[in-house]
Amino acid sequence: MNDNPDLATQLLHVLSELVRVLGDLFLVLGRVVVAWALLIVWIAWWLWGVNWKRVWPVLARGAWAPLLLLLVIVALVWSQIAPAVRLPNFWWQLGALILLLLLTLFCGWLQGILNWAPAEIDLEPPPTHTHNGAHVHH
Repeated sequence: MNDNPDLATQLLHVLSELVRVLGDLFLVLGRVVVAWALLIVWIAWWLWGVNWKRVWPVLARGAWAPLLLLLVIVALVWSQIAPAVRLPNFWWQLGALILLLLLTLFCGWLQGILNWAPAEIDLEPPPTHTHNGAHVHH
């Protein structure tokens, strides 16, 4: 019976350490999520918010050209707003945007491979019926 208080004390100590370590883990994970929140939202949007079955044909018909032009323009503007310190200006901004574009296209590829697609949302208003020239809603 003398071992029970020691065993209970050890168990309490181990459980308190476990709670402390789990708390530290959640704090570190919280910092990571906050630091990378925009990228996490970006990836989530392009994986689950965009129907890539509709985007790929649009890009193939020529939407890639304005997309690349927009990418270069954004890199030019970004290079003037936030000049680089270590790397040559414009080139690192363009490289970062190209990486972001490649990540976006990878999300589209992954959505197609895994057959993920967002639910279809019809934004068109329901058709209205007219009877004898009168406008009737159902």
